[in-house]
Amino acid sequence: MKFEEAYSRLNEISKEMENKDLPLERAVSLYSEAARLVETCKGEIASAKLEIEKIENNGTV
Repeated sequence: MKFEEAYSRLNEISKEMENKDLPLERAVSLYSEAARLVETCKGEIASAKLEIEKIENNGTV
């Protein structure tokens, strides 16, 4: 999953979790999914950061 897809899904989850009538089981499920998506985003950001550092240090990827 790409960063943009994960980030978009996180926004959807956030909006759904704002619903005060959300059943606990659904909230826990969404929280679990969000935690996985956050890790995906962190990994994508770390990869992008490394690539940028390589470019800055060597002038190439």
